[in-house]
Amino acid sequence: MTEQPARTPGAPSSIDVLPNLRDLGGWVGADGRPVRYGLLFRSTDFRSLGDDGTLIGKVADSLDLRTVYDFRSAAETTAMPDPKWHDVAEVHLDILADSEMAVPANLATVLTDPAAIGEFNKYLAGDGVGDLMATTYRGFVNTGSAREGYSRFYRGLLGEDRSPSLFHCTTGKDRTGWAAASFLSLMGVSRDDVFHDYLLTNDRLVPALAPVFAKFEEAGGDPDLLNEVLGVRAAYLEAAFDEVDSLHGSIEAYFADGLKLDATAQQGLRERFLDS
Repeated sequence: MTEQPARTPGAPSSIDVLPNLRDLGGWVGADGRPVRYGLLFRSTDFRSLGDDGTLIGKVADSLDLRTVYDFRSAAETTAMPDPKWHDVAEVHLDILADSEMAVPANLATVLTDPAAIGEFNKYLAGDGVGDLMATTYRGFVNTGSAREGYSRFYRGLLGEDRSPSLFHCTTGKDRTGWAAASFLSLMGVSRDDVFHDYLLTNDRLVPALAPVFAKFEEAGGDPDLLNEVLGVRAAYLEAAFDEVDSLHGSIEAYFADGLKLDATAQQGLRERFLDS
C-alpha cells in the first residue's frame, strides 16, 4: 500500500498490486459539475491480492467498499474467485454470456494456462485482433446478456445496492471499460475525457503484465498480437459508441431503450454521482 495520491481525475491507484484500479471521480460532467470522488471505482480482478486477508481488508477499507460488481463469466469466476470480502455485497453479472467466444471472456485462460498460448495465438492471427475486439465491443451494446447485465449494474448504482461500489472483469479494460465509458458519458463528461480514462489502461496495466508477455513469447506466441488484446485501442471503444449511435441515436436513448432506464432514472444517477 502507498499513500493516497492527490485527487485528480484518473489518478494512479493507491494500491500497488492493483495498477488498473482507479476512482471515476473528478471528471467534469453536466453543467460543469464534477463526478464525485469515492463513490465508484473500476478495477481488474483481484488475483494479485492472493490469499492475504490483511491486504484484502485494507483494500476494502481504503475504498470503503459496500458493493462489488463482477462482470466475468462463471468459468472465469470459478477459476479465479473474488476474495471473501467482509460486509461487501457481491453482484455477479455475466456480460458476455451471449458471446462466450469473445476475446475478453478467454483472457483468464491465457493469463494462467501456458498450454493454451499456442491455440490462442493462432486464433488471434487468423481472425484479426482489431476486428475481433470491435465485434466484442459492439456486443456490449447489442447482446441481451450485456443489456441485462449493465441494466442491473446501473439499477444498483441508482440505489438498489449500497455505495461506494467497485466494478471489474478480468483485466479491467473491456467489459469494465464500456461500463466506465457509458457511465461517464451519461454524467455528461466530454468524449475526449471518456477516451482519456479508457486509454489509461495502456499506461497502468500493460507494463504490469510484462511477465505475461514474456511467458507468451517463450511459448511461441506473438507479443504484438497479445498487446492488441491486453491493451486498449480507441477504435475498440469507438465501435461501441458507433453501435449506440446506429441502434439508439444517443447515449440517453441507449440507457432508455437498451438498458430500460428512463429519463427520471438517468437524472437520478446524475444527482447521485455529480457534485452539486
